[in-house]
Amino acid sequence: MHLFVYLHGFKSSPLSNKAQLTKAAIEQRIQLGEQITWYCPQLPASPRAAIAMVREHIDKQTFSHLSLMGSSLGGYYATHLGELFPSKVSLLNPAIEPARDLQKYIGEQKSWHQEEVFHFLPEYIEELQEIYVEKINQAERYFLLVAKGDEVLDWREMIAKYPDAQQLILEGGDHAISDYPNYLNQLMQFHFTALASLTHLKPT
Repeated sequence: MHLFVYLHGFKSSPLSNKAQLTKAAIEQRIQLGEQITWYCPQLPASPRAAIAMVREHIDKQTFSHLSLMGSSLGGYYATHLGELFPSKVSLLNPAIEPARDLQKYIGEQKSWHQEEVFHFLPEYIEELQEIYVEKINQAERYFLLVAKGDEVLDWREMIAKYPDAQQLILEGGDHAISDYPNYLNQLMQFHFTALASLTHLKPT
């Protein structure tokens, strides 16, 4: 069984365009007979709660392969989880320093895809700092998709954070990666091609 985990970004949801397109690609593989479990939860605003929820789900599953895909803040979470579990990790315009960048969002916020209002609390900044990854291990397990035209995050920070990962750097583009379908097949190939150095065991 291949467990595929998609983690959305700040103020986003499983209804995001990239999440839905990725889900459709996974479902197509399932229809062709591949054994895949899709997990794309609505993440709570608290980073600590979000990580705990996803870790608990992974721990409860039986699988031989684990894939983590994260967009923006979800990429920050996926990096943390990728260092806890032997896995393949793809990052879509990932947040690099959210403890710095999200300071200005403390207070009431509205989700992009729903009418839900939530509060981003000051203590969440410390929670983000708690899961900071200084440097990734086994960079070949990581795939970085970066748009130079990202209007929210600095693409140069992304490249500097993952220098030895597989990188696909787009000229132009935007934070949402509006032309995401153009790169989805390459992402799927990355996640579903065996990596000899990856031990497919859950940590004890």
